[in-house]
Amino acid sequence: MPIKKAAMKALRQAKKRTLRNQKVKDGIHFLRRSVRKAIESKEAKSAEEIAKALIKSLDKAAQNSVLKKNTVARLKSRLAKKVNALKSAKK
Repeated sequence: MPIKKAAMKALRQAKKRTLRNQKVKDGIHFLRRSVRKAIESKEAKSAEEIAKALIKSLDKAAQNSVLKKNTVARLKSRLAKKVNALKSAKK
C-alpha cells in the first residue's frame, strides 16, 4: 500500500479508471459476441445493426484511450470484412 498522500490518491484514481475501462471493454465484448452470433445465424440485417453499434463503441473507446487506436482499427476491419461477406452471400 502507498504511504505518501499523492500515491494514495493515484491508487484511488487508478482503481476508478480500471473499473470504468472494464465496463467499456465488457460492453464491447458483448457486442462482439452478438455480431458473431448474428453472422453465424446468417442474419445480415441484425448483424449490420449490431456492427454499427459496435463500431461506435470501439471509436469511443479509442477516443477515451481505453483501447489503442490500431487495435480498434484492426477489429473494425475484420468486422467489416465479415459483415460485407455476409451481405454479398445474401445477394
